[in-house]
Amino acid sequence: MATHVKSLDRKHLLEIGMEGFYGDTMPQRKQINPGYQVGTDFISNNMIKEIDFATIHAYPDIWREHYMVTLYVKNFIDLEDLHRLSGQNDVAQMAFMQRWMSSHWDDSRRILKKPLVIAEFGKSSKDPGYSPDVRDSFMSTIYRSIYNFARGRGTLGGGLVWQLMAEGMESYYDGYEIVLSQSPSTGGVISRQSHAMTALSHLFSGPHNHPMSHAHGVINRHETLNQAHHRHALPKGKNGHAFRRRHGRKSDP
Repeated sequence: MATHVKSLDRKHLLEIGMEGFYGDTMPQRKQINPGYQVGTDFISNNMIKEIDFATIHAYPDIWREHYMVTLYVKNFIDLEDLHRLSGQNDVAQMAFMQRWMSSHWDDSRRILKKPLVIAEFGKSSKDPGYSPDVRDSFMSTIYRSIYNFARGRGTLGGGLVWQLMAEGMESYYDGYEIVLSQSPSTGGVISRQSHAMTALSHLFSGPHNHPMSHAHGVINRHETLNQAHHRHALPKGKNGHAFRRRHGRKSDP
């Protein structure tokens, strides 16, 4: 299919859009999966030469719940264990996220030799203990990791949050919706990441093209994301960060 698509249009980048689950190509990597397989293979799928860049999704909250329910249905755990284990805390979810991003970044760089995009991630309002502040903190941490991976001259090209909505689109809500007019703090998190990634792209495409360069107001390697944003605030509208379009649905396991 990828070959056919490229035969029709070679001017646009092509990606698969899968979650990033590991398969039999690298059995040792299966331990990175959230406890189960879905029949796809991140390595072999993205080794196809017509695929221009790799993608992963990240939903540690619903993936963990799916895994726990599967164990319960198969009688590996009882109902009490199901309730106890399904409420995975934010620290455990973030630990999974860091492993998930790091392993795929490393494999994209060393094996696939292709760019990687975190194509879907978010924080559901249906999660226990959810609040806008919790979501902002979660997104900020993920964005900071994306920025650091990109700043290190790796292959990670950015992250697409799931999902931006406009007012009046309640029928599309799935718990992950972000309505910017109702969530100014979350909009600020997204804006800061956009500005920082734009400045980083200017650094890597600039005439000096070195991570340690201070010329032309580029980012110092040792700056934090927020320091970079405040020192190099770019005009609104010049956005280096891609936003997830509202159509389509995330792939549930």
